Amino acid sequence: MLNHIGTQTIITQRLILRKFEIADTQSVFETWMSDPEVQNNYGENACETISETQQILEKWISSYDSNEFYRWSIILKETNRNIGQIAFYLMDSKNQRADVEYCIGQSFWGNGYASEALKALIEYAFRNVGINRVQAFHRSKNILSGKVLQKSGMKYEGTLRQYLIHKDEFDDCIMYAIIRDDWL
Repeated sequence: MLNHIGTQTIITQRLILRKFEIADTQSVFETWMSDPEVQNNYGENACETISETQQILEKWISSYDSNEFYRWSIILKETNRNIGQIAFYLMDSKNQRADVEYCIGQSFWGNGYASEALKALIEYAFRNVGINRVQAFHRSKNILSGKVLQKSGMKYEGTLRQYLIHKDEFDDCIMYAIIRDDWL
């Protein structure tokens, strides 16, 4: 049985993972939510206006009332600004499994921030929530995301061929996971 505690603050060496706040709207919009390349890799459309971004944040913020909602604003300690997000976007309580998603603003790529956040989230899942399996996939065209998953200790489990349609084309999903026994 899982110990659903919702989104709690997690602090790493360079990052603070915390609940989104309306005050994050400007940095979220500027850093990643309005960037077509970031949003394409993430599988979403870029926001064209700051009010679109605010509406998304308001939805997430209102979801924090549920202890089964897990989504973090990734804050760079050095600047105290949002540089991305990470979440358990699917929770399967019965099977003690969580699916992870994340994105980081393009100007912060290549610094290990996504791996650092994901490692912290994996530890949170196993240590605090009682999850047995954390899994994630990346689209075949998003190779850098696969490197993040590998650096975080996740293991390649297979390729789901033509698993989804992205931009009107079939794309493969490359599946990774880590189980509690691997983490221990």
